[in-house]
Amino acid sequence: MKNNNFTTLLRITSAALLGLALTMGQAFAKEKVTVFAAASLTNALSEIGQQFDKTHDTDVVFSFASSSTLARQIAQGAPADIFLSANQKWMDYLVDEHAVDTPTRVTLLKNTLVLIAPKNSKLQHVPLNPDWDIKASLDGSRMAVGNPDHVPAGRYAEQALKNLGLWQQAQPLLASANNVRAALALVERGEAPLGIVYGTDAQIAKDVKVVATFPATSHKPIEYPLVLVNQKPNNASHAFYNYLQGQAAKAVFLKYGFGVN
Repeated sequence: MKNNNFTTLLRITSAALLGLALTMGQAFAKEKVTVFAAASLTNALSEIGQQFDKTHDTDVVFSFASSSTLARQIAQGAPADIFLSANQKWMDYLVDEHAVDTPTRVTLLKNTLVLIAPKNSKLQHVPLNPDWDIKASLDGSRMAVGNPDHVPAGRYAEQALKNLGLWQQAQPLLASANNVRAALALVERGEAPLGIVYGTDAQIAKDVKVVATFPATSHKPIEYPLVLVNQKPNNASHAFYNYLQGQAAKAVFLKYGFGVN
């Protein structure tokens, strides 16, 4: 009889301890924040995310790709908490699709557009006017850009080349990449003698140099809008959204060459 009572007590105690362990595990579980962001933000946001996690009980994770790819994924229900686009167009698309919390939309950052070459290139400066012989500069190769059909950096490049009277020359000589970092990589590896990327991309790349900067008037302003995806975000997502607009994050963005609003 005593053995039966002891066994029952042991079971009750074990169940209670298991319940307590599960409750404590839930209490101490880190809140996850999923951020979808343009590829050009990879370095800056990764540093900011690590910085935030050190002072908050959170796990900030990122998905970096072309803004168009990410926007389409969000519209189809991908589980993002925050979205940072490299242009206003793809944010407009999500607003039209009622896929984000529109009142939380803010323009966070600015950027520039530059022409780059491998560091060992003989090119030092390229005149961005109709007299520039692009074919001669490429010497049988192609110029790397984000795909102008959907990549924001490629769209800005197309606008700039058209406004500078260079599009007809350039269009058949482009090597289109899935995002701006892929275009940067082609030049870094010496697979393309020229490329058009953001100024911030050129800044973090060790094996490229800037040979020209496109006038700001040659393309639409390069702006990065930020938004909360869900109307009822968890506490961690709302906190990180605010943190991205604070002084600590701004200092990191400035370090990587972004303009901040």
